[in-house]
Amino acid sequence: MKKINEIIDVLINKGLIMNDGLELKRLRSGTTNGMLYTLLANNMPTFVIKIDHPTIITSTEDFLLAYKDINLFPDVLYTDDDKEFIAYSYISGETHYNRGSKLEWMTILIKELFDKYQMAGNNIPWGRVNGIHRNSWSDFNQSSLKSAQEIIGDFLPIEDHKRIVKLVNKLDTYHHQEVKYYLHGDTGVHNFVYLDHQLKGVIDPSPLIGPKVYDFTYAFCSSPDSLNLSTLLSLFSLWNSYASFTKERILDEVLFQLYNRIGVCIKVHPQDLSGYMETWKEWREYLPADYY
Repeated sequence: MKKINEIIDVLINKGLIMNDGLELKRLRSGTTNGMLYTLLANNMPTFVIKIDHPTIITSTEDFLLAYKDINLFPDVLYTDDDKEFIAYSYISGETHYNRGSKLEWMTILIKELFDKYQMAGNNIPWGRVNGIHRNSWSDFNQSSLKSAQEIIGDFLPIEDHKRIVKLVNKLDTYHHQEVKYYLHGDTGVHNFVYLDHQLKGVIDPSPLIGPKVYDFTYAFCSSPDSLNLSTLLSLFSLWNSYASFTKERILDEVLFQLYNRIGVCIKVHPQDLSGYMETWKEWREYLPADYY
């Protein structure tokens, strides 16, 4: 794997950046082995350099180039031939915080991202582009269910686990009709860039072949604020792509995503867990009845 100084030399030699007033700032990395840097020119953040495994860099480049006309995504500057790093434009703002209302930023996502997703070919398998491929979206959900069950364990009562199993089996009856789309796959507030309380960008794709409703529910459940039925139905009414969905269907999709999110919080974002557990007390009322 190339070192950051070698990468800077490559970009300078390619004439992509000037060798004046350069400064590097190390950022969080999205994967265990990955590294992320902001390149500043004369104290102004200009580019982001991502160093990672070639499969990660390749999928990132492919995704950003496929959606180069979507303004929320950064522009690709350069990717080396060995696919060890990618440089792309910097989007000013911060992730997570000062988001403004969920209704506002999710409305932007629906209109400027979700509605513009491209269909994937039938020959492309379901699941993570860089992960285990699945024969169906139901298989992907069953795998997600198993993982979340193991992580959540005693954080939720056994009755809730049983009712979620029932719910996922119910979702299976819908998913044989799903259309494959080329999704960002990690549409959460940790990957949304906000400036002056407005959504300005979406970063760090983890490309996924799945139904568009996945990225919608992932985004909706990615922060514990405004996780209520009123906000959900207001947003969903804007989305013509899923006009055929019933209220029951979208509730089921959100419930399963919320369950998975509790697992994610336990593992990665424990500071948000209490908020989700409070929200779960309200949402669990919509779970299918437990007849075990």
